[in-house]
Amino acid sequence: MPGVTDAMPRPALEAPRESRGARWRAAYLRRAPGLIATISFVLGVASLVDAVWAAERRHVQMITGVPVPASAAATAVACVSGLLLIRLSAALRKRKRAAWRAAIVLAALITAARLVRDGDPGVAIAPVVLLVMLVTARTRFTAKGDPRSRWFALIVFVQFFVVGVVVGMSMLYAYPHRVVGHPSFWLRLKEVVTSFVGGGGYIDVRGERFDDVFHGTLLGIGLVTIVVVALLVFRPSEPIARLSADDEERLRTLLAKQGHRDSLSYFALRRDKSVVWSPSGKAAITYRVVLGVALASGDPIGDPEAWPGAIAAYRELVEEYGWTPAVMGCSELGATVFKREYGMSALALGDEAIVDVADFSLEGRPMRGVRQACTRVSRCGYDVTIRRGREIRPDEFGQLTKAAEAWRGDAVERGFSMALSRLGDPADTDCVIATAHRDGELQGMLHFVPWGSDGLSLDLMRRDRSADNGLNEFMIAKVIRHCPELGVQRVSLNFAVFRDAIERGERIGAGPILRAWRAVLIFFSRWWQIESLYRFNVKFRPYWEPRFISFPSTRDIPRIAVAAMEAEAFIVRPHRLKRMLGRL
Repeated sequence: MPGVTDAMPRPALEAPRESRGARWRAAYLRRAPGLIATISFVLGVASLVDAVWAAERRHVQMITGVPVPASAAATAVACVSGLLLIRLSAALRKRKRAAWRAAIVLAALITAARLVRDGDPGVAIAPVVLLVMLVTARTRFTAKGDPRSRWFALIVFVQFFVVGVVVGMSMLYAYPHRVVGHPSFWLRLKEVVTSFVGGGGYIDVRGERFDDVFHGTLLGIGLVTIVVVALLVFRPSEPIARLSADDEERLRTLLAKQGHRDSLSYFALRRDKSVVWSPSGKAAITYRVVLGVALASGDPIGDPEAWPGAIAAYRELVEEYGWTPAVMGCSELGATVFKREYGMSALALGDEAIVDVADFSLEGRPMRGVRQACTRVSRCGYDVTIRRGREIRPDEFGQLTKAAEAWRGDAVERGFSMALSRLGDPADTDCVIATAHRDGELQGMLHFVPWGSDGLSLDLMRRDRSADNGLNEFMIAKVIRHCPELGVQRVSLNFAVFRDAIERGERIGAGPILRAWRAVLIFFSRWWQIESLYRFNVKFRPYWEPRFISFPSTRDIPRIAVAAMEAEAFIVRPHRLKRMLGRL
């Protein structure tokens, strides 16, 4: 019928369906870095093991016609290449471009070495497969290299040295009939270590091929170790994280306008953090890279409307370098925005204790413990002075810093997400310092950073070990009572990790899983003060604000946990060696 065709709705144009091959290629490229990293690690281990067993292969020269020295050299090359592949596997998983280039060369070397040594194409299948995968997935390896300090050189040296010792000792103990006599363990170890630099001669071995493979492999490992470590030591040192003066000034401008939103916002001014800005400059995220994790702390700084821009810039930076994103101690709002903008999951990390100054009082039965402690300390003759940072002379700050270091029980200063880690800086004039004296002697101190214009956040709490118990409670109570004169309405105290688990796990009717989790936390409290900080905070009857950790996937949690513990100094590298390397 006329006009019917015009009246009928026209079918929408269907988008062209993606071919099965295209879908397969997309899935392959998505998984390629992980697969290649796994194959590289397995091939590297196999090359090291093969170097040990290849020493006993007989009839190689007869079958292949390859001279013994050439075959031994090929075995050593394959072994050293395998060692480097093991070291590169982690970087390949992070899509590092430099690691991809090195892996291409190493896979080719292992292929050539196996063909020269055995003359059988079948033994080169694995490195050829790796080489093909590296070439076909080259577009996935775009991440830049991480900035490294010279501390990294020591890590690489130890790893290569340990692997070399294991390979050398395995070769000596796997073929006892190749060793003349019965040399002791220490003599064998001496032979292995000196062979790294072309030495040896402490023990005698039988067989030309075994001797060539043994000493050639160890010499190759030694030379590679020396070259790699020398390159790492003498290259220009790059700071892992550094807050420039310009970035600090811009952050302070944001904090003056938006610092009241987050009690942890002032800690973004730590100078061992880096910062990434939103395109508008109205929001920023501070972070530090630890073990390949771009560890941010707290909520983004600035206007929440500009947070998506800062998160997008942070995401672009993370993908550019192949880092793992993570956020420590963000608020519920921050975790929600990171979930919406970045797809990051969130896990409750603990609760922050916040005291409302207007509601605080030492009266009543719930405050009896704090009240008794304050009364006892006051009768002992303690006096507390509360001042802004601008009111304290630099020489007095020097004395306070020395005292704080002397009172510190740990070997290092702990804190990253909730600590400023400096005292008396001329830029921190709005910080509040409470000092306790008895008979003119300094006995304790508290240091608070600003939380906007009407709040304080506890940064440092120290006291002389000989001071009376209850001094910290006495100082905090004095500060809270003095807050109206400072224009402060709220005070953030310590952060209680997994507070809910500790609190609920001790109640009647708690389930076995919750009780077991609480028992684990109590156990680790022997070293990390998990329970003691909760018990201390709860004395002041605060209200609790939950804090979260945001992460991309569950499989990343172990790495993020280790990185966070190192950033917070719960896991500490030897500080003396660190200082020595810092002088290089």
